[in-house]
Amino acid sequence: MAEQKQAFGDDYSLSRVPLSARKSLWSITIVRIGAFATISQFMLGATMGYGLTFKDALIATILGSLLLQIIGFLLGYAGAKEGLSTSLLARWTGFGRHGSTILGLIIAISCIGWFGIQNSVFASGLVEATNGKLPLLAATFLTGLGVTLLVIFGFKVLSITATIAVPLFLVAVGFGIVSVFKENSFFELLRTEPAGDSLTIGIAATMVAGGFIVGAIITPDYSRFARNGKDVFWMTTIGLIVGELGINMIAVLLALATRTSDVVSIMVSTTGLLAALVVVSSTIKINNMNLYSASLSVTSVFDSVFKLKLNRGIVTLIIGVVGTVLSAIGILDRFVDFLVILGVLVPPIAGIMVIDYFVLKTYRKELDQSRALGTLPNIEGVLSPITLIAWAAGFIVGYFVPWGIPSLNALFISGLIYYVGQLVLQSAKKNSVVTVKND
Repeated sequence: MAEQKQAFGDDYSLSRVPLSARKSLWSITIVRIGAFATISQFMLGATMGYGLTFKDALIATILGSLLLQIIGFLLGYAGAKEGLSTSLLARWTGFGRHGSTILGLIIAISCIGWFGIQNSVFASGLVEATNGKLPLLAATFLTGLGVTLLVIFGFKVLSITATIAVPLFLVAVGFGIVSVFKENSFFELLRTEPAGDSLTIGIAATMVAGGFIVGAIITPDYSRFARNGKDVFWMTTIGLIVGELGINMIAVLLALATRTSDVVSIMVSTTGLLAALVVVSSTIKINNMNLYSASLSVTSVFDSVFKLKLNRGIVTLIIGVVGTVLSAIGILDRFVDFLVILGVLVPPIAGIMVIDYFVLKTYRKELDQSRALGTLPNIEGVLSPITLIAWAAGFIVGYFVPWGIPSLNALFISGLIYYVGQLVLQSAKKNSVVTVKND
């Protein structure tokens, strides 16, 4: 496979990751766990524990997690096999060059939004840790720009920060749950009614899916460093069990016990300020990932639209500033709405990419041939109207149809319409060719 000389901070943003640059199972798995073992997952679980019983929260978490596992593994496998990020892979899996631009923008906006939300929590934790001596605005820019500088160094730094932060996070959360069980019976908590306005299981499952749906779809951004499909399977499975199910349900129990969804208050009351600060500061590693994927998407967008090969490090610096400003103006206030929208806007993308890559195999021949050479396919993928119709239909059904689980509805409808639409389109082309020959 051809080797590419990488500029500082670029990290194969516009090329395949060569086999020589692939990482160990531990390196990619700890990054995946780090994506779940963080304050955002804690926020999600606390929100569910404030509006659902433990049983209903568990059902919703399992339903939402199954969707994430299927999407994450399938797309992660494709990313590992091709050595391509999500935005690049999309060019040859249903979206073409122009469609991948739209996808890249959505991923970038989603990740930047998550960055703003996470950074708001981190800054609030610093303010509380200093008893208000550090102004919130100053803390917001301190944390946001500090994380941005780390991300410029690429995947290696993601693995290092996750290796340090994940164990600390799990220990701090462990202290929290032990503290709760000293004063509350586990079985009593299982029967406890939530303190806040009730949520439905369908909406909660969509929140679970929405909480990491972007993470599932950008799995290729990290799995492209995996050595094989088996590593991708264990990376996604272990990450889901430890992070999604484990952290989510612990947060549900803590919210039921403390009768609040305020994660900072929960951790301070159950573990003390130091452990709470450990949990809050875990935003460093997840915001590393948010900015990393956003920077990959933006570089792909500029390459696609303007034929400009921007340096990922410079792009990271710019969008890090944008995300920091978003956190300063209060994006955290729209947390639940943000999750619900993502939960129906993003799944159709996965439905289309999975059907195209694994079922229709539209550009598999070109991908296989270029992969053997370590290059990208010479032919550009084409954005079909069917892609846009399937995407729009999935979003509309997911957002407006009241029955079932919106995220699953959006995923299945988009995949079905794309599959049927492409078959009809191919059939129409064949009939047209036959008619011309007969004439």
